[in-house]
Amino acid sequence: MTKFSDLNLDPRVLKAVEETGYLTPTPIQEQAIPYALEGRDILGIAQTGTGKTASFVLPMITKLGQGRARARMPRSLVLAPTRELAAQVAENFETYAKHTKLAMALLIGGVSFKDQDRLIDRGVDVLIATPGRLLDHFERGKLMLTGVQIMVVDEADRMLDMGFIPDIERIFKLTPFTRQTLFFSATMAPEITRITQEFLHNPVRVEVARQATTSETITQAVCVFKPSRKDKTATEKREILRKIMRSEGDKLTNGIVFCNRKVDVDIVAKSLKQHGFDAAAIHGDLEQSVRTRTLNAFREGGLKLLIASDVAARGLDVPSVSHVFNFDIPTHPEDYVHRIGRTGRAGRAGNAFTLCPVSDEKYLKAIEELVQTTIPRMDVSQFGLTADAPSQAAPAPKPREPRKAAAPKKAKPAAAPEVPVVAEAAPAAPVAAKKPVEKPAEKPAPRNRGRDTIDQNGVVGLGDHVPAFLQRSF
Repeated sequence: MTKFSDLNLDPRVLKAVEETGYLTPTPIQEQAIPYALEGRDILGIAQTGTGKTASFVLPMITKLGQGRARARMPRSLVLAPTRELAAQVAENFETYAKHTKLAMALLIGGVSFKDQDRLIDRGVDVLIATPGRLLDHFERGKLMLTGVQIMVVDEADRMLDMGFIPDIERIFKLTPFTRQTLFFSATMAPEITRITQEFLHNPVRVEVARQATTSETITQAVCVFKPSRKDKTATEKREILRKIMRSEGDKLTNGIVFCNRKVDVDIVAKSLKQHGFDAAAIHGDLEQSVRTRTLNAFREGGLKLLIASDVAARGLDVPSVSHVFNFDIPTHPEDYVHRIGRTGRAGRAGNAFTLCPVSDEKYLKAIEELVQTTIPRMDVSQFGLTADAPSQAAPAPKPREPRKAAAPKKAKPAAAPEVPVVAEAAPAAPVAAKKPVEKPAEKPAPRNRGRDTIDQNGVVGLGDHVPAFLQRSF
């Protein structure tokens, strides 16, 4: 069995690894670290939770042990799609580089530019950043990327999903052609092929698991149901979620609930709190300080349920999550792999439950095709539901009675015609002969009113009130 001491890592790095309690590398670490130390470009594919972060952090620290950083010119660059993932990489670097003198800077949104500028001006060996904030510093003239020796793109497929392709391409062009490039991801979408062909030089493909596979330590189940009414789908899903959580009892030590939309994250969190659950929301619209505080509370055990959007689905290392709940079934099959990958990490047992209205079964089918397995269905009768009938026995509507023919309205008696009272009948006047129709008289000729006239159409001019300047002859 391979040990970390067999991988030619720096003794100071090995000491830090031993202090963390790790003895043997994971398969992705065992295969990727030797190639990284040789300076080869790497295309690493491994399911989430297998230790991809350490597979590039450990050789990076070893290779940067010699040399000195210069102001505004980092020696290595790590790109991450979200603030949380970037912060996690920074924590890994601090853990494994604590016996070295390497400097690190973290560039993420929600933090003042002034503090980040101060770190860059001192010179950093490792720069960890999200693409947007990195380009902000570059455009302000505070950063140069011409000294980058090692470049890492973590969760590359998530970068593509979030629309970072143009930013990634631009950043690649700002770095030296001779750099070493490492791509790591749980899934490898076809769009990445073009990026790798353009920017990676003869990369080594390291794949320790079939793409988009789920861990065998995770027990999966899906609840397929039909809501009683379409407008009650969300309400009944929240009720099912609470029943599943209560049915798990003590097995539910902590869990993450994933929603597709940020607005649903807040609604579900509020609903769970109202029903006595210890829950809090985390998504991209919250301030960075709130997100950090909530995530730290969940990691340290001070928070039981984390209600999250997909911002928390990728790369967050919370090793002891017992349950994952998909309140909304993900529309992209790859997201299912990343979501449930938050549990069952490092060989631990995990549980994943997915709520699926019958209208979303097409997404469930796509997920099962991706992971190449059939997810067990739950017995929904325990929740008073069924997959092919309304969830609640609604009272059958009463059959409409045929309308009775309306009785014809009684006609009001006709009023007697009023007879005009005439005093005395006058003798009938003789009928006059019909006169011939006379032609209309022609309009009179225009009449003078001072200097103005009434024309043939009857339009009246200024009359006698003619201004003096109009009376001048020219």
